[in-house]
Amino acid sequence: MKRSFHIFVFAFFFTTVAIFAQQQKDSIKTTKRSITVSQLQKVDYNPLSPSRAAFYSAIFPGAGQIYNNRYWWQLPLIYGGMATSIYFYIDNSNQYDRVRTAFRRRKAGLPDEFTNPDGTQIISDAGLESAQSQLRQNRDLSLLTTVLIYVLQIVEASVTAHLIQFDDSDTLTLSPSAIPDRSYFENSPKVGLTLKYSF
Repeated sequence: MKRSFHIFVFAFFFTTVAIFAQQQKDSIKTTKRSITVSQLQKVDYNPLSPSRAAFYSAIFPGAGQIYNNRYWWQLPLIYGGMATSIYFYIDNSNQYDRVRTAFRRRKAGLPDEFTNPDGTQIISDAGLESAQSQLRQNRDLSLLTTVLIYVLQIVEASVTAHLIQFDDSDTLTLSPSAIPDRSYFENSPKVGLTLKYSF
């Protein structure tokens, strides 16, 4: 409850600051840097790049990362994660089939692999039921993890394709400044916060 209250206060504060900053926009003198046509031509923005990266990743996992030239550390994570989750899916599925077959054979009165030749049970009926439930849950979780990694690598390829096209040169600046708000009573001035960036 405390955390949600802090988040609400934080969001309210920044929303209020943005409203006050918008109101003061007309009264603040700002210097604007003119952008020439030659500078605009230097920006090489491809609006289809994120779509292509997402499409390539959807067709073949990791292809979007190769398209973005960000594959040297991302491909091992993608293939390692997917291979691990697929391995656990196959292992849990095989174990589930073993336990389920043994449970069905036992219910039919036939010998199973979890019963000794003298008739003593290595695993009880309740144990077999519990093992089936746990192995099915593990199998489904492994499948969900595989699908999640597949979707995340598509999203990551698209977002990276967006971000690598942004200008991150040294001409970008960010300068915070406090601006008094005189639209209220002179006896109780309010203070707002503005973040200005120039490029």
